[in-house]
Amino acid sequence: MINEPSPRPGGRRMRLTRRGRMVLISAVVLAVAAVVVVPALFGNDEKDEETKAASLLIPEGWRATQVYEAIDKALGRAPGTTQKAVAGARLKLPEAARGNPEGYLFPATYPVESTTTPAGLLSFMVNTANKRFGSERVTSGAQRSGVTVYQTINIASIVQAEADTPEDMGKVARVIHNRLAKDMPLQMDSTLNYALRRSTLDTTAEDTRIDSPYNSYQRRGLPPTPIDNPGEQALHAAISPPPGDWLYFVTVAPGDTRFSVKYEDHQRHVEDFNARRRSDR
Repeated sequence: MINEPSPRPGGRRMRLTRRGRMVLISAVVLAVAAVVVVPALFGNDEKDEETKAASLLIPEGWRATQVYEAIDKALGRAPGTTQKAVAGARLKLPEAARGNPEGYLFPATYPVESTTTPAGLLSFMVNTANKRFGSERVTSGAQRSGVTVYQTINIASIVQAEADTPEDMGKVARVIHNRLAKDMPLQMDSTLNYALRRSTLDTTAEDTRIDSPYNSYQRRGLPPTPIDNPGEQALHAAISPPPGDWLYFVTVAPGDTRFSVKYEDHQRHVEDFNARRRSDR
C-alpha cells in the first residue's frame, strides 16, 4: 500500500499484494487441479486397493467465484450452477456474512462422489470452516484483539492476499490491527482488486476513487466481507500478530517486503520499488 495523501490524476500506485499471483495461476490451477484422483484410504483387499476416489482441491486464497467454478468443473455442472446453489444451500454462516460464504469455503481437499451436489459440497466447506474458526485458539485470539471471529477471518483474508511468507503475514496482520486502532483507512490494494474482480500489480489513482464498500482507500474499517478464503497460516497471523508499530509496507522485490513506522521511510522504500520496476522493463 502506498498511502500517498494526494495522488495525481491518472497517477499509479504500486500494489503490495501478491504480485498478480491469482491471475497468473488461477487459470492453470482451475484447468489441472480442480479434480485430483487419489487412492482410497480404506480397505485391505485388492479390490479396495484399486478403488480410486475423486477429490476437489481448494487452494488457500481462492475467491468464492473461483471455488464455484472449480465445483462446477468437478461435478460436471454448467457454469454458474454452484453460485446459484448458494441461496438454497442453507449454509451455517455467521449473521454478519449475510449469506455470503466468502471466507468460509475452507481451503482443503474434499471428496467428490457420484452423489455429491454443489449445495452439499458448499456445506462441507462451510462446516469445515466453522470447526476451525470455532476453536478456542481462534475465539480467544479474536477476543484478545478486540474483534469478532468474523472480523478475524476478514483480516486473515487480506493477509492471505497481501503476503507470501508466515513472517510477512504476521507483520501485515499487525499493520492492519494498528491501522484499525488508529482509525486509519487500510488502503489495501487487495480490497480494490476484489471490488474490481481482478488481481494486478498496479493500482491507479482513479481506482482508489471507485464507489465500493471494498474501497479501503476511501472507507475506514474492514471491508464488509472477507476478500478470499484464507488458510491456516494467514489465520494464525490474524490472531497472533507479532508486536510492532508498523503502519506501512511495500514489497520491493520477491522476498523483500519492507515495513515502516514512518511515512518518510515508507516513501524511500516505494522509490526503491519503482526503481526496480523501471530496471526490469
